[in-house]
Amino acid sequence: MKIGFAGTMSVGKTTLANALGETNYFKDHNVQTERSKYLRDLGIPLNTDSTLKGQFVFLAERASELLYPNIITDRTIWDVCAFTKNALSISELDKTILIDAAMLLRDEYDFVFYVSPRGVPVEDNGVRTTDLAYRLKIDETIRELLNEHPPHRLIEIEGTTEERIKIILETINKYL
Repeated sequence: MKIGFAGTMSVGKTTLANALGETNYFKDHNVQTERSKYLRDLGIPLNTDSTLKGQFVFLAERASELLYPNIITDRTIWDVCAFTKNALSISELDKTILIDAAMLLRDEYDFVFYVSPRGVPVEDNGVRTTDLAYRLKIDETIRELLNEHPPHRLIEIEGTTEERIKIILETINKYL
């Protein structure tokens, strides 16, 4: 089973992926979390400074995760595309090309859980921006992309980590 969490920065996707991976239900799943700090330290610009090459690196990571038969990932192709759409240095044509290529992978996910930022304060992890307007813009763009290019199963979740895990397990059990 391939599970992806989509959502803007600082909504608890990494915490949720790690917590889900610790449950008995998902003990055979590989949990992948984005390596923004590592990639930033390689010299790949992040956020609005992102470059086309940088976004292809992020997309390649998402694509490589989908090679696992059982994966839980705290980022999806929709996240990569949202940051691409909001990057200042990438041309509109290049944005379209990258997004079209990324969306060829959308059917690889069995479940995509959109993690709402509602009620979740921004945390500064030293890597991501804490700009609230940018956070909301990324969220809006992810929602637009999910609407324009929907996955097989899209479920919106919010609440505490425990509440989210309960919703995820109930949803998966309903479909299996």
